[in-house]
Amino acid sequence: MVVFAGQGDPRRSMDLLWRAPGGTAAGPSRPGPRPGPRPQLSVDLIVDAAIGVADTEGMAALSMRAVGERLGRTAMALYTYVPGKAELVDLMYDRAQAELPPGYDTGAGWRAAVTAWAEDTWAFYLRHPWMLAVSQARPVLGPGEYRALEALLEALSGAALEPGDLRRAVATLSSVVRGAARTAAEAREAAAATGATEDEWWHARSGALADTAPDFAARFPRVAELSAAGAFDDEAFEAGTPAAGEGGGFALYQERAAREAFAGGLALVLDGIEAAAARR
Repeated sequence: MVVFAGQGDPRRSMDLLWRAPGGTAAGPSRPGPRPGPRPQLSVDLIVDAAIGVADTEGMAALSMRAVGERLGRTAMALYTYVPGKAELVDLMYDRAQAELPPGYDTGAGWRAAVTAWAEDTWAFYLRHPWMLAVSQARPVLGPGEYRALEALLEALSGAALEPGDLRRAVATLSSVVRGAARTAAEAREAAAATGATEDEWWHARSGALADTAPDFAARFPRVAELSAAGAFDDEAFEAGTPAAGEGGGFALYQERAAREAFAGGLALVLDGIEAAAARR
C-alpha cells in the first residue's frame, strides 16, 4: 500500500511537527508507562505507540483505534492531542527519522561518510519497513526529515559539487537505498503473506518455466548467458549478505539480490559523484 503524507490540516500538522522538544498540544509530555495510575497522554506517547503498531503489524493495521488500544485508551481520547490519522502519519514518519545519526565524520573523506549514511539508512528502513509505504512524492517538511537531509548534505560537502549536481546526487542516493531496501523488506514479508517459502516459490516457478519455455535460451540469450556464467548462484553474491538457509540454492535470493543491488548501486553512484567532482 502507498500512503501519502501531508493530507491533514497544514497548520495543525506543522504546529505538531515543529513544536518544542518534549512539548505537546496539551502540555508537557511524560515518560511512560509507569506503575500505578495511567500516565497522562501526550503527542510523543501517541506517536511512539503508533510507530509500535506499524513496526509490529504493518501500515495497513494503523488506526487511531489500534493506537488507543496499545495505550489502554479509546480512540476518542487521542483526538485531543492529534487531530487524526493523516496528521499522525506525518508525525510518525518524521519522529522515526530521529533514530538516524545527525551527522557523519568526514575526516576520512566524503565517500566514506556517504557510505556510512547509506548503511545506516538501509538498516533503518529494514527496522521500520512501514516507512517505505509512505510516498516520497510529498515530503512531510518536519524537523526530523530536514535533519536527515542535512546529515547527507554535510556528508557530501567534501565533494564540492555544483548545486544542481548536489541535488541530483541526493535524489539518486536516496532512490538507490530506498529502492533496494524496499525489495529486501518485501522479500522478508513474502513468505508470511503468500504461505510459500523462498525455496518453494523459486523451485516451483523455475521448474514450470523450464517446462513451458524450452526455447528460453534462444529467445533470451543475454539472460541465459548471465545465468550460465553463475551470476545468480549463491556464491556470486557479495560477502556479508544474509546466508542461505540449510536448503541453499534459492533461499533468501531476493533479499541477497537486494543487498547486492544496494552495495553495487551505491558504488556506481559514488563513482559518478566522484567524476562530477573531478569535472568541477
